[in-house]
Amino acid sequence: MIPARYQASRFPAKLMQDLGGKPVIVRTYEAAVHTGLFDDVFVVTDSPIIAEVIEAIGGKVIMSKKTHESGSDRIAEAVEDMDVDVVINVQGDEPFIDADSLGKIIKVFKNDTEQEIDLGSLMTPITDWDEISNPNTVKVVVDNQGFALYFSRSPIPYPRDEKVDATYHKHKGVYVFRKRALMDFQKLPMLPLEAKEKIEAIRFLEYGKKIKMVETHVTGIEIDTPEDLERARKVWK
Repeated sequence: MIPARYQASRFPAKLMQDLGGKPVIVRTYEAAVHTGLFDDVFVVTDSPIIAEVIEAIGGKVIMSKKTHESGSDRIAEAVEDMDVDVVINVQGDEPFIDADSLGKIIKVFKNDTEQEIDLGSLMTPITDWDEISNPNTVKVVVDNQGFALYFSRSPIPYPRDEKVDATYHKHKGVYVFRKRALMDFQKLPMLPLEAKEKIEAIRFLEYGKKIKMVETHVTGIEIDTPEDLERARKVWK
């Protein structure tokens, strides 16, 4: 499932911006399909403009009936009546998503025979302090089993003792849900930490859900700003 909102707050209409001759949302859809990992790929949107460009390439679209606070809420509505066990949310601004990273996180769920994991997500190591301190970059810290402790737009951990070596991780916009966890998500009201940081994954942590993080070294580019788009265009070339 690829949630796709036309009016993004930081960069309106970013999903319709040109990337190598096609809109960003089309590049993301094609990348997800070309991984060969999924039974079905859908774009979930409330925008007729986005729906039209996906349908024009023969893609599948589900139109949202309600207004949603987050992409996860949007997907929950779309899959409510579907007979599925696991749903993967790839953000519409992730045109460089790759099969290796997604395959790793799918394997986590196949191996979770006790079904202890509510959802999974991806993280990648980062070392550039400008990126670490950038509020558009969501950071995550994990426990010694790889479960998320917290997500933040601030640098976490804070470098109080610079002699201590710690790896910073950037959270990538991919979530893998057990369907029941996704259905729970839409019923749970937003709490202050999520509202303050504007990071939907925090809602799961606030309600005690377990998020397994999988490290990937495929960085790609998430298109949050016009500057990101320019970087993406250079990489695409």
